[in-house]
Amino acid sequence: MEPIHIIGAGLAGSEAAWQIARAGVPVVLHEMRPQVATFAHRTGDCAEMVCSNSFRSDDDQMNAVGQLHWEMRAAGGLIMAMADRHRLPAGGALAVDRDAFSTAVTQALRDEPLISFAPGEIADLPTDGRWIVATGPLTSPALGQSILQATGEGALAFFDAIAPIVHAETIDMSVCWRQSRYDKGETEEERTAYINCPMTREDYEGFIDALLAAEKTEFHEGETAGYFDGCLPIEVMAERGRETLRHGPMKPVGLTNAHNPAEKPYAVVQLRRDNALGTLYNIVGFQTKMKYGAQVDVFRRIPGLENASFARLGGIHRNTFLNSPRLIDHRLRLRARPNLRFAGQVTGVEGYVESAAMGLLAGRMAAAEAQGRDLAPPPQTTSMGALVNHITGGADARTFQPMNVNFGLYPPLDEMRGGRKGRKDRYPAYTDRAKADFQAWLAVQQPWKQ
Repeated sequence: MEPIHIIGAGLAGSEAAWQIARAGVPVVLHEMRPQVATFAHRTGDCAEMVCSNSFRSDDDQMNAVGQLHWEMRAAGGLIMAMADRHRLPAGGALAVDRDAFSTAVTQALRDEPLISFAPGEIADLPTDGRWIVATGPLTSPALGQSILQATGEGALAFFDAIAPIVHAETIDMSVCWRQSRYDKGETEEERTAYINCPMTREDYEGFIDALLAAEKTEFHEGETAGYFDGCLPIEVMAERGRETLRHGPMKPVGLTNAHNPAEKPYAVVQLRRDNALGTLYNIVGFQTKMKYGAQVDVFRRIPGLENASFARLGGIHRNTFLNSPRLIDHRLRLRARPNLRFAGQVTGVEGYVESAAMGLLAGRMAAAEAQGRDLAPPPQTTSMGALVNHITGGADARTFQPMNVNFGLYPPLDEMRGGRKGRKDRYPAYTDRAKADFQAWLAVQQPWKQ
């Protein structure tokens, strides 16, 4: 059997390769790193997480992304298996030790006999064979130009920002305290997963002033900064109003200062563990486009971080994606070149898990096709199906923008199936329906190796 080729060994490409091999089909995984570097990546490992170490909520009853976690686990997904293995305390979220996670994904793929690696850049879209393009937000300029030529129209683009990481030993714990918001978590470790830095009103106002005055990264001529709302730089949020951050990543609700329980902070900066050793913490929601020197000055204004040492400062990079509703069919194939499938963030889904989920589906669909079968996407009532529907026609191509999975993409609940009005009733009804429909979708497929 001819192998299926995958361009890009990020989250989507890694998951696609795993699913293809699990179906018994050979696969060749092409990755340009480390021979060709990108702004955001540090290694040549597969599934390197560059922006955050969190897969967001793991609640599969009340949250659409938690339901997506459930679906990927049910389908034998490699990304979720390795995330679970290298999980870090993060309250109700699924956060991982990012280096251990990517190392484990890489090793699992290299241990699979049906997967072979082909290092080096693919600069042109292939015309023969079955290929999956999973190059993510940092598609190389040469391949990006080839995609533009194949699609006949301009790709859209927005900008992603990266949050800084702090060495834990440099955080002043006489000022900060450990607590997850609302003490969420089943264990003491989960309930104390975050480090909190309290701010008075004077601290907050001074921080906002410094943030707004700081030197920022300038864009190249002709580039327009279209940001994804779920990953806005903090200075962009601050420009929308001085109180915006206090009602966003710096909200003080659900937290009690262990050093002074009677005094409620005006704002709180949270840090989340970034590795299993607990030696690194990332500043939650603090994606930034400030220049490096300005970041150090501004972030050291945060109480408890006056002497912070940074393992990595924040940054900003371009994220390119297709106008998928116009270009991609329901099997994730390029309409003009059906031997090419696209997967991951380049399709216009936003988020680690969403990207990996599109890789899972593209891999399964490509493997089924190689075996002479057709695999339809999951029902729209599931998180995976809702995403596929959105990017392949559910969204308006004229205004298409990247989207996280959410219940707004699900079809309305049938009253006969529990279409209740309150969120506490409605969300579990969505996820109950999704689980049943996803299991039915899995059941009719040729069994994949688990």
